[in-house]
Amino acid sequence: MNNDNVYIKEEDEKGDKKSVKGPSLRDINKENNVSLKEALVQQATEEEQPLSAKFTLRKILGGDLLTTQAIRRQIWLIMLVVFIVIIYISNRYCVQKDLIEIDNLQTELQNAKYRALSTSSQYTEKSRESHILEMLKNNKDSVLKIASQPPYIINIPDRDE
Repeated sequence: MNNDNVYIKEEDEKGDKKSVKGPSLRDINKENNVSLKEALVQQATEEEQPLSAKFTLRKILGGDLLTTQAIRRQIWLIMLVVFIVIIYISNRYCVQKDLIEIDNLQTELQNAKYRALSTSSQYTEKSRESHILEMLKNNKDSVLKIASQPPYIINIPDRDE
């Protein structure tokens, strides 16, 4: 029994793979005048077949599109897409960080407005006339009182007339 025959997988017109009997190691060795080791290396290296014009779901999911030749042709496009994705992620991170800072600053601003409003209302309450008069009355150190008569209007004639 001779196991020197090699079966090679090939694609037919439909894109289906089939096994075809190929040359044996002895045939390769005789034709090329190479050693057995070189014949094994030559046979073991798979040559990439060109992509067919028809893409099927089976080819896409099977990974036939990701051949070395296709990746070499598209390496700059892949690098550009990776660079843009990195820029997008870093930009989104910076924007989220800025939004968090804006939210914190708005909360701090609202708290400051509430404190200012509270302080302003306290000052307004303490500066009312009735409150001041009551404080002066309680301290008994002032002679100020509420006027019992309305104020007088004094008209001063102008010298030009």
